[in-house]
Amino acid sequence: MDAFKIKKGLGRGLSSLIGDTKTNDKVNKVLIGDLVRNKYQPRKNFNKENLEELSNSIKERGIIQPIVVRPLENDKSKFEIIAGERRWIAAQNAGLNEVPVTVLNIDNLKSLEFAIVENVQRSNLNPIEEANGYQRLVDEFSYDQEKISRFIGKSRSHIANCLRLLNLPTEVKSYLENDKLTLGHAKILVGLPNAQFLAKKIVDKKLSVRQAENLVRVFKSKSNLKIVSNQNADIYSLEKSLEEKTGLNVKIINSKKNSGKIYFEYKDLEQLDKIIDIIKKNF
Repeated sequence: MDAFKIKKGLGRGLSSLIGDTKTNDKVNKVLIGDLVRNKYQPRKNFNKENLEELSNSIKERGIIQPIVVRPLENDKSKFEIIAGERRWIAAQNAGLNEVPVTVLNIDNLKSLEFAIVENVQRSNLNPIEEANGYQRLVDEFSYDQEKISRFIGKSRSHIANCLRLLNLPTEVKSYLENDKLTLGHAKILVGLPNAQFLAKKIVDKKLSVRQAENLVRVFKSKSNLKIVSNQNADIYSLEKSLEEKTGLNVKIINSKKNSGKIYFEYKDLEQLDKIIDIIKKNF
């Protein structure tokens, strides 16, 4: 592992990493069937619409940037893709029989590093895929967060936050993988015992990150407070029901004569507009 010395990481770019590696300068053409998926590819999901656009481009202009590969360990007649799996899939969809490749001779560690760098550079990974890529560097190659940070070119806090996402319940991670939740949503759910319940609320109600923060705050306060003995339990239940539905703090003051006031606490104009919109639609 010491053979690969980290310099400036991601800021140097994929082409610079290739420049540090022994490579066959000649661009070869190989049969599509002679390429296999990279076992270290962190990305599992490919956007169908983007793939279709890339496939149409390849039909018109061919593959402009060669796919980066290495000889397959157990079959030297075939090659494992290091960078360019989208191009490979799109080329198949475009009906190509062969594709241009650049052949590198690298080990498993560098193969994983290349795959992570290419995808993070192009913002193609969802947060869970990115986190899994970093976790493999930790588990299989003894990287620590500081080393990942220097190599990738992102802050240590970003790396730490990504890795923490792997502690979320499976259903919450699935929301992230399918773009139903953003990284901003997920970060506020990490470590919560009711993360799965709250995530479903956020997705169902299509709450913004700020609204989700308010929702989480409501449930945190609910867990720390007891119903005041002289407070009507029905009123309390109604408050919490409204808070769940709106993501806002709600206070109902009810007199013995059943008259009173209801308060909605908003943090910004977006939340105020939401309250007004709800009232206009229903009254």
